[in-house]
Parts: sequence; C-alpha cells; structure tokens
Amino acid sequence: MIALTHAMVLAAGLGTRMRPLTDERPKPLLPLAGRSLLDHALDRLAEAGVSDCVVNAHWRGEKIDTALSAREQPAITVRQEPVLLETGGGVAAALPLLGDGPFAVVNGDAFWLNGPSPALSRLAAAFDDGEMDALLLLVRTAQVEGEVGRGDFLLDPLGNARRPLERELAPYLFGGVQILSPRLFAGAPEGPFSLNVLYDRAIEAGRLYGLVHDGVWFHLSTPRDLKRAELALRTGLARAPF
Repeated sequence: MIALTHAMVLAAGLGTRMRPLTDERPKPLLPLAGRSLLDHALDRLAEAGVSDCVVNAHWRGEKIDTALSAREQPAITVRQEPVLLETGGGVAAALPLLGDGPFAVVNGDAFWLNGPSPALSRLAAAFDDGEMDALLLLVRTAQVEGEVGRGDFLLDPLGNARRPLERELAPYLFGGVQILSPRLFAGAPEGPFSLNVLYDRAIEAGRLYGLVHDGVWFHLSTPRDLKRAELALRTGLARAPF
C-alpha cells in the first residue's frame, strides 16, 4: 500500500482517430458530461489525494496551458514537448517532477466510473513496492464496446500480467490508469519510446501486475465512441456489471 502524492497525465498525443474533433484541439480537451476528459482525470487524481501533477502537451499544447490555468488542485506543471516523446519518453522526461516513490500515470483520454471503491485508491492499496514495478488497471474485454482486438493482457491468480501468445486471446485491456515505480525506468531508452518497452521488461522480471476494474470504463477512440459514451451517461445506461 502506498500514499499517492504525485501523478502524471499523458496529454501530448495527436488524437488522429478522433479527427475532425481534434483538428484544432488536443483530444484530452474534448468534452464529456460537461467537463473535458483532462479535467475528469485531474478530478479523479485530486480525489485520490494527489497534490502534484505533471501534464505533458504537444499537439495544440498552448490550449492545455490555457485550460489548466484556473485549476487549483492538484498543483499542475505543464511540460510542453516540442518533439513528441511517446508514453515512455514523456514519463521518463518528467521523472524529476514526480517525487521519489511510486506515482500514478493516467492517459489524458481515459474516462471511467468508479465501482464500490475509487479505482486509484484500489491501485494505491494494492501496490506492493517490494514486488511490483508497475500495476495496471485492466478492463474486461467483454464489457467494452468498440474494437478490442486480441486484448492486451492475461493475469495469473496472483495478478502477474503477461501478453497473449500467438493465436491466444487476452481477456483484459489496459485501461490507461496505472501506478509506476521510478525503478521501472532504470536503463530506459533515450528520447521517444513506448511504455510497452518497459512493460515487457517488467513481465520478464515478474514485476508487472494488473488489477481488474470493478466499475465502468469507456473506450474513447473515435467520435462515435465519444457520442456513445455521452448518450450512456446522459440516459443513465452506464452501469457496472457487478
């Protein structure tokens, strides 16, 4: 169990599949249920006790600055990335701002409804720094509307995560919410790289774990996905199946 004090929101992506909605603004600034996706993520982090948050920005990055200027909690540092660093490179570049212990990382387009307990609090309670380099929030593919492909991960009874083998289907998708140890970034590549590089290394070491979400999670890749989520929230059709 850890106390979450630091976090990062990844808001630098191009959002190409969400065009034309992202032609003039970053995907995390798209509205859902009356607030931007980015504000929803920051609200969740503040509720979980996070006091300091880094938000990276690239595409229309000045709009991220403007949108966050009025927020008081958590305290936010915006890191403009002249060159897109991808997920791993973006977090690695921000490490000096993310404290000395494990921290949360949330995708800027991640949107979820909590189950009986807040997802971030469940992750913090489950994180064992002696055993884990990363703990990912996973979502059952069976409850996801939209493309899931072969899935992302399988879990053993202890929560260790692995990738699907060839011709194997995985029952879980990564939900874009996680807790990472700075230890995960030891010897990380320079410049742009994906967090998947570090996940695979952690899998080999037996230090990548997953926690299954017990609430509702929305797959937001295309304009149609966003409309579907808005309708589900407005009509009250979004319910956890547990």
